[in-house]
Amino acid sequence: MSELLDAVRAGRARAVPGLVEPLTAADRKEALGALKALREELRDWPWDRWRERDRMREALLVAGAGCHTGAAATAVWIGARDLREGLPLPHELMLGLLADREPGWLGEVAHRLAGRVSTARLDYPFIAGLVRLAGCPVPVTDEYVHGWAEAVPSAGGLLPALRADPQLPVMVPRLFETAELPDPLARYGDATAPHHWPSVLAALAEEGVVERRLLVDASVARLLRGGRPGALDFFLRLLGRLALTPREERDHAADWIAMASDGVSTVAGHAQGVLTRLALSGALPTRSLAGLSGAVLFRPEKKLVRAQLVLMGKVLRADGGAAGELLPVAAEAFGHEDAGVQERALKLVVRHLPAVTDDQRSELAMAAARLSPVHRARAAEVFGELPAEPDSGPYEEVLPPVPRPAPLAPSPSDLAELVERASALITSGGTMPDFERVLDGLVRHAYRDREALAGGLRDALAACWWMRDGTPRDRHAWLSRNPGGVEVVAASVLERVSTKALWKATTRGAGTESCVHATLNGVIDARLWEAAYLLRTRPLPFLLATPTRETGALDPDVLVERLGEYRRLCATPAPVDFAQALLRVRRGEDPETARAAAALGTPEAGRLAAWLTGDGTPLPALDGGAAREPSTLAARLGQSLAVRRGFPRAFRWLGLPDVPDPSRCHHWTGDRHGDWPAVLPEDRETLAAWLLPQAAACARDDERGGCWWLPPLAESGGVAGRSLHRGVAYGLGARHPEDRLAAVDALLVLAARGDLDGGLLGRELAALVNANQVKVNRLADAVRTAAATGAHATVWSVLGAALPGLLATGTARPGPGPVLGEILAVAAECAERCGAAGETAGLAELAGRGGSSRLVAEAARLLATLRSRGEHSAPNLAKDRPKANRSTLNPSVTNRS
Repeated sequence: MSELLDAVRAGRARAVPGLVEPLTAADRKEALGALKALREELRDWPWDRWRERDRMREALLVAGAGCHTGAAATAVWIGARDLREGLPLPHELMLGLLADREPGWLGEVAHRLAGRVSTARLDYPFIAGLVRLAGCPVPVTDEYVHGWAEAVPSAGGLLPALRADPQLPVMVPRLFETAELPDPLARYGDATAPHHWPSVLAALAEEGVVERRLLVDASVARLLRGGRPGALDFFLRLLGRLALTPREERDHAADWIAMASDGVSTVAGHAQGVLTRLALSGALPTRSLAGLSGAVLFRPEKKLVRAQLVLMGKVLRADGGAAGELLPVAAEAFGHEDAGVQERALKLVVRHLPAVTDDQRSELAMAAARLSPVHRARAAEVFGELPAEPDSGPYEEVLPPVPRPAPLAPSPSDLAELVERASALITSGGTMPDFERVLDGLVRHAYRDREALAGGLRDALAACWWMRDGTPRDRHAWLSRNPGGVEVVAASVLERVSTKALWKATTRGAGTESCVHATLNGVIDARLWEAAYLLRTRPLPFLLATPTRETGALDPDVLVERLGEYRRLCATPAPVDFAQALLRVRRGEDPETARAAAALGTPEAGRLAAWLTGDGTPLPALDGGAAREPSTLAARLGQSLAVRRGFPRAFRWLGLPDVPDPSRCHHWTGDRHGDWPAVLPEDRETLAAWLLPQAAACARDDERGGCWWLPPLAESGGVAGRSLHRGVAYGLGARHPEDRLAAVDALLVLAARGDLDGGLLGRELAALVNANQVKVNRLADAVRTAAATGAHATVWSVLGAALPGLLATGTARPGPGPVLGEILAVAAECAERCGAAGETAGLAELAGRGGSSRLVAEAARLLATLRSRGEHSAPNLAKDRPKANRSTLNPSVTNRS
C-alpha cells in the first residue's frame, strides 16, 4: 500500500493500475482510507502549491476509483469537483483498471455518471466505454446526449460514423428532446453542404437508417416547443433538407397555424410559407385561414402582417365568396400602429367590399373609425360618414410613481446582529445601504468596546484568508491597497493589519489624472482606511457621513445634530468622514440650518454653515458639470489651492474643473458600482458628466452594461442638466436591450419627477443620430418601449423636438427611410394618443414627396394628426403630472424603478 501512496504522491498515474490490481479487498479498503486522508490534505494546501496538486490529482483519481467497491461511491469519487476541476478523465487507463468488475456494477456506475450534470458531457468517452463493457442500456440524459454529439467525427467523417454507431437509434430521437440543442448541431455554415448534420440526417432517412416520419414529427414538435432562435434554426434547416411532401405538410396544418400565431419570428415565417402553399392549393379551409389571419395580424413583425394581407388578397381573388369571413378579419388591421399596414388593409377591404352583406358593411365601417387621420378621408369616401370615435375623456399621461427615497435604517445596535450583517457583507456582498449601516456599526461598537466586538468577529470571520497565519500573501500590504469593503475595518478590529500599513494607506489619494473609477473608488477606500486606522488610534463615537436616505443623501439637520454630539464628547471629526458628509448635503439651500450650525462654534460646524449658504470654498469639479465657464490660470490655481487646504487628499479632484480622462481608464465599461451615486448624491449632473463615456460606449462601440447609472442618477438630487440628458440619449441608442431599458427607466423617472427637459433630450438625440453615434433603429425600439408604458405625451415632447433636426436637409444619412420611418411611426402614435398639435419643420416637405415608402406614409400620418388637432392645445405635462402618476407601466419598465 505504501508503494501505491508513493506513486500517487509522485503523480505516476500510469503506474497506479498495476499497483491496485494485486490488492485484496481488505488491502483496497485500507488504501482507500489513506487516499481519502491524502485528498483532505490536498484541499488544505495553499494556492501556490497548485502545480504539485495538479500533478497528484490524476493519480489520486485513478487510485480511488480502483479501490472503491460500491458503485455509488465510485461514481461520486470520479465526479468529485476537487479531483477534477474541469479536466477530462484518463478514460483508457480507468477502463482497463475496472474492466474486471461485474457488468451490473459497471452499468450502474455508467448511469450514475451519466446523471451528473457537471461532468457527464466531459466524461462521455469513459461512460460509453463502461456501457460497452457492461452491455447495458444506453443512458439518455441530456448531458450524455450532448457528449455523444460532440464525440462524433465532424465534416466528412460524420455520415459513416453515424451509419456504424450502434447508439444511433437511441440518440437521434433524444436530439429533439434535450433542453438545449447540442453545440455541434448548430455549428454549420451552409446547411445544404453534404457533411453537415441536417444533410446527414436527411441522407440517413433516405437510406432507411433513421425513420423519416420520426425526423419530421420530432422537428415539428420541437419548433412548437420554442426556444432560442439559433437552436430552432437547425430544425428549420432539417425540414428544408427533408423537403416535406404536400401530404406531410397537410398532416401538420394545425401545427403550422400554431407556429405562425405564436412562434418566434423565423419559425412563424416558415410556417406562414407552408400555410400559404396549403391555402393557395385549396387544402386550408377558409375558416382556418380566417383564424390564422386574426392571429398573424396582431404580431409585431410587419413583414408577416403584410404577407398575410397579401395571402388573403390572393385567396379572395380566387374565391370571392370568402369575403364574408376574411374581410372582418382584415379590418382588424385598421388599428395597426403602422400606417402602411392600415393602408394595405383598407385597400383590400375596398377591393372586395361589394361581396359582403349590408350588416358586414356596417361592421367594417365601424372598424374604419380606428384608422389614422391620414386614411380616414379615403374610408369616408367608401363608407360615408364614419362613426365618431368614443370619447374617452381628456388625455391622461401615465407615468411611474415619483420615487420617494427611503430612510436609511439605523446601524445595528445589537452586537450579534452587527456581527451577522458584517459577516454576510464580507462573504456575500451587499447594497450601499448595507455597507453604510455595517461601517457605522463597526465604528460605534469599536468606540464602546472593541474587545467585545473583536470576540464576536473572530469566529464569524475565521474563514477569511487574512485570519490565517503563514499565507503567502502579505496581508498588511494587500489590505493597505485593497480594503475589500468593510473587510479592512474588521481586520483592524481583530488587529490583523498593522496601524503602520493603515497610516500609509490614509496618506494616498487618487492622482490628478486618474479615471473615474480611481477617483470615486478612492473616496470610498479612503473612508474605509481612515475608519480602520482611527479605531485603533483615536476611536470615533460614530461616523458623520452615514446617510439618512438610501440614495446616499444626508439631511443637514441630522449632520448639525451629529456635530453637536461630537462637541459634547470633545471628539474631533475625521477629515475624510467630514468631507464625505459635506458632499452628501445639498449646497446653498438651507440658511436656517446654516445658522444652527454656525451657533455650534466649531471649525467643522462653521464650514458646514458656509456650505449650506453657498459661501464655502469654490469647487470647480461641482460647478456646472460638463458645461463650465472658462477661467484664468490664476483663478484655477487659487481654487485648487483652496481645495487642497480644505479637503483631504482623496478629494483633491474637487479643485479640478475637468472630468476624469476616459482615455486613461483601463476598466471594463460594464463594471457596476452601486455605491458611486452615494459619493455625490446631491450633484448628479457632475456624476453624469464623469460617467457619460460609459453610456457613449454602449451606443458607439456596442459595449454592454455602461448605462447602469442612469436610473440611480434619475432618482438622485441636484440639477438634471445636459450631461444627464445626453447620457439618456446615448442609452436610448445603446446596442443591448438591457441598456436601452435602463435609459427608458431613467427617462420615465425624470418625467415623473418633473426633471425631464424634452426639448433638450430631443435636440441631443438629433445631434447624436446625425453624427452617426446613435443608430435610429435602436432609438426607435427604445422610444416605442417608453410609449408602450402610456407616457405618450412625454415621448412626443422628446420626438417632437428631435424631428426637425432629423428631417433637416443635409443631415439625413444615406438610406434613412425605413429606420427613420419607425421613429415617425412612434411619433405619430404618440401624437394621436395625447392630442399633440402644431408644426414640425421639414415634415410637410417630406410628406409631400409622394410615393409609398414607409417614411413618406408615416410623415403624412403625423402631419395629418398634427393638423387635425390644430384647434386643440398640446397637452400640459406639468399641469397634469400629479394626476397622472399611476403605476400602470409595462412590467419590463416598472420592475426597474
